Amino acid sequence: MAAIFLGFMAIDQAVKIWVKTHMALHESRRITDWFYITFIENNGMAFGMEFFDKLFLTGFRIVATLFLAYYITRLIRKGVGWGYLICMAFIMTGAAGNIIDCLFYGLIFDDPAWPQVAQFVPFGTGYSTWFYGRVVDMFSFPLFEWDWPAWMPFIGGQHYLFFSYIFNVADACISCGVIALLLFYRDTLSTELGAKKGEEIEKLKD
Repeated sequence: MAAIFLGFMAIDQAVKIWVKTHMALHESRRITDWFYITFIENNGMAFGMEFFDKLFLTGFRIVATLFLAYYITRLIRKGVGWGYLICMAFIMTGAAGNIIDCLFYGLIFDDPAWPQVAQFVPFGTGYSTWFYGRVVDMFSFPLFEWDWPAWMPFIGGQHYLFFSYIFNVADACISCGVIALLLFYRDTLSTELGAKKGEEIEKLKD
């Protein structure tokens, strides 16, 4: 589990740092017709969504990562199957992946004007403070796009792009882990949730 966590964390950070120090913000590079490297930054959750305050999001990620680490340790002691453990390790890696951006990127990177690329700066002299670094996203898969017919109400004449989200390795880890859980380990997940609920009931009885 530690190898999965450290390995994908290293890949996530390596990709982010390369993009941030080699591409200007909003620059896009075509790999294929359906795959682009597009550099954006965001203050929000996975896939660039923003619903809560930045400090709350960073704190939530830290708590979630610590909880998942504790939960995985318990699962290993219980002898739960490796497939389920790997899924949880991917989710924990994703939860932890963007924490580094939030905690440190504002302290160690400058914020250059376009079209310059970011550079490392002495610690603490970057573009922001602790907890307020911006998360780096880069993977774009514009799989399909079309123009709606002009006669259609509300959406007529508009251009539509299927899967317009831009994400990073950490986001992909969470998505893959959750999808694998739902597809292959629903019974194990239900058992674990049921056991957890039973433990809470017993504690209330005591």
